[in-house]
Amino acid sequence: MDQVLPIALISLLLGAAIALIFFKNYFLKRKSEIGSISEPGLHSDLHKKPPKPTHQSRKPHSKPHSHASSDKDHNKKHHPLDLNTLKGHGDSVTGLCFSYDGRSLATACEDGVVRVFKLDDASSKSFKFLRINVPAGGHPVAVAFSDDASSVVVASQTLSGSSLYMWGEEKVKATDDSKQQPKLPLPDIKWEHHKIHEKRAVLTLVGTASTYGSGDGSTIVASCSEGTDIKIWHGKTGKVLGNVDTNQLKNTMATISPNGRFIAAAAFTADVKVWEIVYSKDGSVKEVPKAMQLKGHKSAVTWLCFTPDSEQIITASKDGSIRIWNINVRYHLDEDPKTLKVFPIPLHDSNGATLHYDRLSLSPDGRILAATHGSMLQWLCVETGKVLDTADNAHNGDITWIAWAPKPLPAGDGQTFVLATASVDKKVKLWAAPPLKSS
Repeated sequence: MDQVLPIALISLLLGAAIALIFFKNYFLKRKSEIGSISEPGLHSDLHKKPPKPTHQSRKPHSKPHSHASSDKDHNKKHHPLDLNTLKGHGDSVTGLCFSYDGRSLATACEDGVVRVFKLDDASSKSFKFLRINVPAGGHPVAVAFSDDASSVVVASQTLSGSSLYMWGEEKVKATDDSKQQPKLPLPDIKWEHHKIHEKRAVLTLVGTASTYGSGDGSTIVASCSEGTDIKIWHGKTGKVLGNVDTNQLKNTMATISPNGRFIAAAAFTADVKVWEIVYSKDGSVKEVPKAMQLKGHKSAVTWLCFTPDSEQIITASKDGSIRIWNINVRYHLDEDPKTLKVFPIPLHDSNGATLHYDRLSLSPDGRILAATHGSMLQWLCVETGKVLDTADNAHNGDITWIAWAPKPLPAGDGQTFVLATASVDKKVKLWAAPPLKSS
């Protein structure tokens, strides 16, 4: 009898331990795929599991993005303009985008996750972030903000084609109970479209506010496929506003002017085609006719960007040159856009041959042009075409996307224009703008 009691007690304890482990694993699996940007411990249940679930601590935003002590010696060797590195991405980072106020940075990663970082200080050691898992089977390839920092449009690639989703938050409802904190709204899919370019992949996704003419200020988004088609979407509703066919073999990229008036596309040709988005009096898109064509390069244009005032376009070509075009012309009267400046690309290989730029991005003040080639990053003076600074190995792999924050951001004791770069090395880096050299 004396031996039976200890055995029964041990059996009871083992059973309780097994039950505890079972329920712990069950509730871990039921954790939300979306973590709060303001309260990183908050979770909610979603029906779909992430492609690559990674359960971290109660504060997932701080651990992946803290500078570990083992990195201190390595950080000392960084480029002087290197402000910060956002780590924690599980695979190649394929796209990024700043919100209109510059305080949020969304990243698209091939690990199936879109992350929205809160940039209260660009030089901070850790960042709070929102985690959004795209539906299983999809890999986010590009991201753009809709009307505010709580609405994100994501292009996701699947085996059957490309899908477009918009995640948005509901507004917090006021409560009469002052002691009770309102529940933080979590993003939910507000609209979605599948096979948006049939089976073709999305190359670029760009959004901007429609402020030109009778535009109502709402966000319009352009998705450019690897074929010849470009689609224009209404950011809030997901409605298709227009279609463009470039008829230029295959697209390289497309972008929208900051005021929402023009769409310009680069393809495997030396010419750039530009279309005008014509708005009706009620703010809706009436039509998207072809406006003009930029002719002058001798070889394929690899990338282009608009100036902040939407009156000029900067192009980079495989012919080894950068051109600045004036598109503020009376094209309705067949007046052609004019080349204002031509600069040689100041980049050569070991044999002296000129290299081309993969991507361009212009600072919000229109004075500094950031350009990439592979893993190299350069800053150029738009006025002179001279190199302001170079980071030969900005990343440990090819740079996939670059973008300037639209406004200066806090960085330590001051503020500066900030450039973000994404790469296949699973990192996003923040860079301070170089000082402009006096002539």
